[in-house]
Amino acid sequence: SDGSWREGFTMYLKFRVSRMTAIEFLQLFVNRLEYGMQATKPLPNGSVRYYLARDWETKSPKLLDAEVIRMHLSGDITINLFAINPETQRSKWVAIDADFEGAMHSLLQIQMALRQDGIEAALEQSRRGGHLWIFCDAPLLASQCRVYIYNLALHLGIPVKCGRLKEGIEVFPRQDRLEEGEYGNAIRAPLGVHRKTNLRYWFNEAEPMPESQLAFLKGLGKLTEGRLKALIHGMSFPGTYEPVVAVPSIPISSP
Repeated sequence: SDGSWREGFTMYLKFRVSRMTAIEFLQLFVNRLEYGMQATKPLPNGSVRYYLARDWETKSPKLLDAEVIRMHLSGDITINLFAINPETQRSKWVAIDADFEGAMHSLLQIQMALRQDGIEAALEQSRRGGHLWIFCDAPLLASQCRVYIYNLALHLGIPVKCGRLKEGIEVFPRQDRLEEGEYGNAIRAPLGVHRKTNLRYWFNEAEPMPESQLAFLKGLGKLTEGRLKALIHGMSFPGTYEPVVAVPSIPISSP
């Protein structure tokens, strides 16, 4: 396993991941087959950008398969994931990204409030804070997921990054719907290597190995459509927040 877990972060170790482990990751996280890849070298300002994975000859977007996932989990490449499938306007998961001062406290507040609503969420470390993940029993409408999370954040007094507010949580999916040719925003796929730090960032409640992490995530309770509809009954999207304009073609990833 990665020695960074117990003794301070160190250079990541590679894993030999089976095809079955890759398929388990696909089933849990992948809702849209197009994906982005993180560059291997940083820009002059230190950031390491993502770009849409394309076929070199046809320039068409590449599609995720078990082999790409194996390379990501092994540490050979790093990918990001799009939340919304534009054919259904649904997402397999909701991810809440926080990277501001006090980020982990805010994520723990949200996790506790979710638990009170009967929803299990998994906390993943990140470079500057953390990501809180909710997994769905079946893909749920992005618009309904957003209504719930934005109202929850408003109730808790936790800021949400939007047009007027530059610091706060980011909620994925970040759009209610996508039109043809749009990708929306992407987030770094878990359990891989962040190319800026060369570190892996794990979910807190499982051993730092891809197989153990996925077993933990598979065992979490999943949010059902019926439960979500009951939670948002009578709610609307808070007018406090401006809608996020969909990204037309270039994937943007969370750190």
